[in-house]
Amino acid sequence: MGVIERFAAWIGEWVIWLASAYGKSAMFTLDVLKWTFRPPFKIRAVFEQMEEIGFNSIPVVSITALSTGGVLALQSFEGFKRFGAESMTGTVVALSMTRELGPVLTGLIVAGRAGSAMAAQLGTMKVTEQIDALYTLSANPIKYLIVPRFLAAIVMMPALAVLADSVGILGGAGIAVLKLDANPVLYMKMTFDFLQLNDIYSGLLKAMVFGAIIAVVCCFQGFYTAGGAEGVGKATTRAVVVSSIMILVSDYILTAFLFSGR
Repeated sequence: MGVIERFAAWIGEWVIWLASAYGKSAMFTLDVLKWTFRPPFKIRAVFEQMEEIGFNSIPVVSITALSTGGVLALQSFEGFKRFGAESMTGTVVALSMTRELGPVLTGLIVAGRAGSAMAAQLGTMKVTEQIDALYTLSANPIKYLIVPRFLAAIVMMPALAVLADSVGILGGAGIAVLKLDANPVLYMKMTFDFLQLNDIYSGLLKAMVFGAIIAVVCCFQGFYTAGGAEGVGKATTRAVVVSSIMILVSDYILTAFLFSGR
């Protein structure tokens, strides 16, 4: 087989794999949405996943947001100082955190912490045939395992984004006032004078979409794991990488849709 034939065969295999993965993931997403609205509703399982995804992510989200807000205030202040606009530092920090950095950083952190755990848990259940056992017990694995994680991620991601926004703005204010000798009254006034509810709502919408992406992608990777312990590791890696890429891509799409008309 010549080079051209091998290249054509590689392209064909890649297209077939891509089409198969796309179709399987689309059917999986539709199944999750279908079973989300069908009784019985496992409220206790949802709250357990809310604790795992949301409450247990508070420390790392808070530390990241605090550092991001402080660094953003420091860099913005030094930049604005060159043309005498130091008073705008609070505005830049607030808008950056609520529109972009809060939801995006929270999504990436939750994907790495909780998303990897979802993929690893479901992957382990898959390779040990626990998911197959649910079918023999007439229990739907999507309803029993995926839907609680999906609902918990959608609910807790906006809550974590609000926490990240608040901590980031306070971190920026602390650095600006304590280190850069900014006027605290003027700083907070400039922070909230130019901050609109639409800026906050857009960030919360992004966080909700990111939560859905994390839950679907990571659960999908875990649900279709194959190859034993090695397969679980590969599925966990794919889950974090794919969900992170999709968060960044969807962030641009949502930003273009929400702010293009302004």
